[in-house]
Amino acid sequence: MNVSQRDISLFSNLRFILVETSHPGNIGMVARAMKTMGFSRLVLVRPRLPGALTHESAIQLASNAVDILENAEVVDSVEEALKDCRFACAVTSRFREFSPPIIRAREAAVHIAAHPDLNPALVFGSEKYGLPNETVEKCHAMISIPANPDYASLNLAQAVQILAYECRMALPQDVLPDQNVESAGFEDIPASVSQIDGMLNHLEEALTTIGFLNEHSPKKLMPRLRRLFARSALEVDEINILRGIASQIMKKKRPDSH
Repeated sequence: MNVSQRDISLFSNLRFILVETSHPGNIGMVARAMKTMGFSRLVLVRPRLPGALTHESAIQLASNAVDILENAEVVDSVEEALKDCRFACAVTSRFREFSPPIIRAREAAVHIAAHPDLNPALVFGSEKYGLPNETVEKCHAMISIPANPDYASLNLAQAVQILAYECRMALPQDVLPDQNVESAGFEDIPASVSQIDGMLNHLEEALTTIGFLNEHSPKKLMPRLRRLFARSALEVDEINILRGIASQIMKKKRPDSH
């Protein structure tokens, strides 16, 4: 694919996902930040204020990027927002116990720019609470933007602007992802977020069936497995293998219960 084709593909494929945003004005500023860098796909997950996209402050602060608001998607869940996404990055300032691999914003941008066919996504949390752990754990990688440790507070639109800028600047560079991003590379068709979720649910059921996992006790095992698989950059064939193993475990175990 030549650079111009890749540019067009990335600008249309990269989605910016805002989770439970509180203030319509921030949504408007995000739209403006996206459009200045050439991006257009905005997805809102359960915005706190109904009608946020048509709110006066959103329209006013979007300036000439109202078309981004008009074409934005509003969905009820992160799973729906990440549908068909094969490389999702959670943008957060808070490190988690079971986070996916952590990469720098510039490294993520290079990987995203090189692979627009992965339907990549950048996921941003609410202004007050950020992203919940379960959303971060669904992503393939986590981005933390380095800032002044004495005052590291970036607002939502600033974070979007930085990531959008990095992705745009990565486009002309005909370079391979560096070693830290290589863990997010794929040799075959990468598994989508929903495929990974389905496999983990299947595996959890199998592990419960054989008594390895107690469904009534606090579960740290499944988040650890999710983190392990996030580092592995699972492909569709590998998902099918793991689900096949889970099916065989359950099939072999059931006759023993009689």
